[in-house]
Amino acid sequence: MEAKKIWFDRENIFVETTTNQTAHMPLSWFKKLQAATLQQLEEYELWDNNRWIHWEALGEDLSIDGFFTFHKNNHENKILM
Repeated sequence: MEAKKIWFDRENIFVETTTNQTAHMPLSWFKKLQAATLQQLEEYELWDNNRWIHWEALGEDLSIDGFFTFHKNNHENKILM
């Protein structure tokens, strides 16, 4: 999956794919993202043909596929994508 658009509100990160699918995850699942300012969140890059979101300053990466395949219930202690 490839990201077309990424956006945020106070509690979530949202992604829209090039196939017009949308999904979101709570920022609280990611300590570095939860602690970031909105300006820091918006300073991301898309890597690997828009398949990964990368925050250089925050040291965080999320896969676009993970928005559609990851379920928090299955990973209580650590989130892997």
